[in-house]
Amino acid sequence: MDGEKKPEVLAFNVASVLGRELEYIEDAIKSRHISGNGKYTNLCEEFLRNLVGSESCFLTTSCTDALEMAALLAELQPGDEVIMPSYTFTSTANAVVLRGAVPVFIDIRRDTLNIDESLIEQAITPKTKAVMVVHYAGVGCEMDAILEITKRHNLLLIEDAAQGLHAEYKGKPLGSFGDFGAFSFHETKNIVSGEGGALMVNSGRFVDRAEILWEKGTNRVSYKKGIVDKYSWVDVGSSFLPSEITAAFLYAQCENSKAATESRLSSWNFYRQAFLPMEQAGKLELPKPPAHCHHNGHIFYILAPSAEIRTRWLDRLILEAGVNAVSHYVPLHSAPAGVRFGRAAGNLSVTDDVASRLIRLPLHLRLTLKDLKRVVDSVEGLAV
Repeated sequence: MDGEKKPEVLAFNVASVLGRELEYIEDAIKSRHISGNGKYTNLCEEFLRNLVGSESCFLTTSCTDALEMAALLAELQPGDEVIMPSYTFTSTANAVVLRGAVPVFIDIRRDTLNIDESLIEQAITPKTKAVMVVHYAGVGCEMDAILEITKRHNLLLIEDAAQGLHAEYKGKPLGSFGDFGAFSFHETKNIVSGEGGALMVNSGRFVDRAEILWEKGTNRVSYKKGIVDKYSWVDVGSSFLPSEITAAFLYAQCENSKAATESRLSSWNFYRQAFLPMEQAGKLELPKPPAHCHHNGHIFYILAPSAEIRTRWLDRLILEAGVNAVSHYVPLHSAPAGVRFGRAAGNLSVTDDVASRLIRLPLHLRLTLKDLKRVVDSVEGLAV
């Protein structure tokens, strides 16, 4: 109705200050060391090593950079192939394409929206160098089966665990299974630093070279350890290090990461219980994380009955209810760059179907019980 006051928009995501972020940033500034690889970089890396149980950790400016470091360490060459899901962010594939290698896209599982491990083996060719898995919504891929395949075929395994901090597969942290694991601390993630990431190196044979790539292709880490009397350019590399300002913010988030994860899981569980009657009535579909996957409440999504209904629901949620719900990835195998740089292996019907029906609902630490009920009521009002 004209002149009717519209409801206040409920944000899809809000990045929160969790503790001593400002105090640590001030301390970093006063220390007169605000470039990378200082006190707070070391504290973040120690926290992540202990949490994940990795051989080594390298803080990066983004998960994109972490994946690109992994691709360099994997020594991908032009023509090499890397198997991955099509339902993922562009960085997963870009890391491969930047090395001249070919992303090979396969379908996902309906229950987790993760790579379908039963399809990996048939996508392997003599050119296959690695498998890159993506733990969608912080729910672990089927790592036992995937590890068996990669070991039997002597393939490297890279975990895109951008969404996976504080999540586990059969009691073991995501990011610890592959040769490499990459995390994101982008402002949309559970634990944030604005932009930021980390590369977990889980095999000692890669650590020395990782130090060099991380320090712009120099042996500066060896110099700082007193191993060499001056450092020089010894390999390829890039400016992967974040500043100490970024690391200081991130460390305060790390200190409160367990409580933040528990809070998100509480909201996630509220959504699931509230929407169960709608699923049972056949009005929508809900996430189905397996019992052996301890997820972190990163994303709560619903699947509308059809693509057309998804479009209508999204428009009405935003325009009428003021709920900023959003879709997610456009499948990479059908994206212009995916067609140009990669190839699809087999039928990707689940990916196409899910991508056309998925709606992500607001989920962040500032949501109140009233907010959560408002989201549920808004969706219920659509699905009558």
